[in-house]
Amino acid sequence: MGLLTFTINVTLDGCVDHQEGISDEETHTYFTRLLDESGAMLWGRTTYEMMESYWPAVARGDFDAPPALREWALKLESKSKYVVSATRSDFPWTNSHHIEGELRTAVQALKDQTPRGVLVGSGKLATQLDRLDLIDEYKFLLHPMIAGHGPTLYQGGIPSTRRLELISAEPLSNGAVAMHYRRTD
Repeated sequence: MGLLTFTINVTLDGCVDHQEGISDEETHTYFTRLLDESGAMLWGRTTYEMMESYWPAVARGDFDAPPALREWALKLESKSKYVVSATRSDFPWTNSHHIEGELRTAVQALKDQTPRGVLVGSGKLATQLDRLDLIDEYKFLLHPMIAGHGPTLYQGGIPSTRRLELISAEPLSNGAVAMHYRRTD
């Protein structure tokens, strides 16, 4: 059984808005490494639609992009992508699949069939999955800024405090810190 790892960019005040944070080659290299280490991506519909509106075009070479961004786009193109959505069932982006049925059962089955693990990269979906005790690890890229707005991590709340063990903290030269935690409870 693979681990379900919540990974996302986050500012010091908890903002997970995709327009906040440092978007440079070092950041994309970090996320490409995570993608290489995992077996699949898991997103909610909103995140999927945001990603599908840009990254396939970068992978095709429709835009000039620095090498690290292009590598990320190419790896993402080939990676299995799973989407949770109650309003959409057709996901035409290469290697995209709709998660159907009861969320706990479907995501547990995905974990079971993905020994290299699954990365969840949607804040709202991660909150739902954490409420179901399905998230095993957290890999946050903490950016050195205060956004002063949301959305924020766990904005919808979870039923109890999560106790975590620090596995690693890796400072990047751009000032961000890659934080890796594992659940202890």
